[in-house]
Amino acid sequence: MTTAKHSIGDLIQHKLFGYRGVIVDIDPCFQLTDEWYDMVARSRPPKNEPWYHVLVHQSTNSTYVAEQNLESDSRAEPIVHPMLNLFFSELRDGRYQNNEKVN
Repeated sequence: MTTAKHSIGDLIQHKLFGYRGVIVDIDPCFQLTDEWYDMVARSRPPKNEPWYHVLVHQSTNSTYVAEQNLESDSRAEPIVHPMLNLFFSELRDGRYQNNEKVN
């Protein structure tokens, strides 16, 4: 199994589509259906490498992206997304910090 290159809270940019976002979850390998993969994953990225759940900047969408299609976004500018505060408390040193979970 491949180790993920990115972490939760990392700012990323999609290599093909250019959008920015923030990672909210990571799957060690592809976890959706073959039908979704056939319809959406047009570049046919590997299923056995990490896939990321990403909140898309200036959108209400989240997306599911293969590691090979992501690169770090070094701009360190905030992401605008309505669900951002559900996952993170602040942007610090170019990374979003996880909200503390309270039982």
